Amino acid sequence: MAKKVLSASGLKLSYQQKSIIENLDIAFIEKKITVIIGPNGCGKSTLLKGLGRILAHDSGEIFLNQRNLAELSTKEIAQQLAFLPQGATSPEDVTVHDVVSIGRYPYQGILQKKTNQDEQIIDEVLRETGLLALADENVQYLSGGQKQRVWIAMALAQKTPIILLDEPTTYLDLGHQLEILNLLKRLNKEKDLTVIMVLHDLNLAARFSDWMIGMKNGAICYQGTAREVMTELVLKDLFNINAYLGVDPVDGSPICLRFE
Repeated sequence: MAKKVLSASGLKLSYQQKSIIENLDIAFIEKKITVIIGPNGCGKSTLLKGLGRILAHDSGEIFLNQRNLAELSTKEIAQQLAFLPQGATSPEDVTVHDVVSIGRYPYQGILQKKTNQDEQIIDEVLRETGLLALADENVQYLSGGQKQRVWIAMALAQKTPIILLDEPTTYLDLGHQLEILNLLKRLNKEKDLTVIMVLHDLNLAARFSDWMIGMKNGAICYQGTAREVMTELVLKDLFNINAYLGVDPVDGSPICLRFE
């Protein structure tokens, strides 16, 4: 039976005193990659921030591994769920190793230094993300794709079974977009990582998702596989476009060939 690792019931979220999401119910399945799509301003990022407790919810309940999020400490949440916001930045003059090390903070006490286990985990994550050779490099001088791998490595260093990512491919060229998404796909398969992310590119969303959610006006309007959600009728409803779809010859996922 599929296990729900993160869910919400009757969720209401506001941003800058404006109600964005009202009475929303949702559940995410363990070890799956779920991609949320929808037009700008529909509540995708707000939903992720609410689920990650970056944004306080007005009402409703959020459950993390069957426990009410309100009953968990910040440290307990950070040991189970990592959140990577859009456009993450770091202070100047910090190395890749420094940034990735931040992911170990949920496991450290006040004034406690990193343990040998922490260092082993950091090295392991740097190796998994292809950053070991860049460990001592200054983050501000890295390419966009390398920087995004650093942020993902920091989240992975938390050793959480769930990771939320808000548009992780924004501002990256196609090659780096594929690099990041292939990395997440590999970690999903090899480490059983549950991935929940917002993507704007519909073709990438279809290619890399196990489950797709379509949002509009703060509500979840569609859920299912990419073949079930990425249809001409759904895209017309969500984005008000006339889409012409094809089929990926490699994996059979839908492809948006043209829209107008």
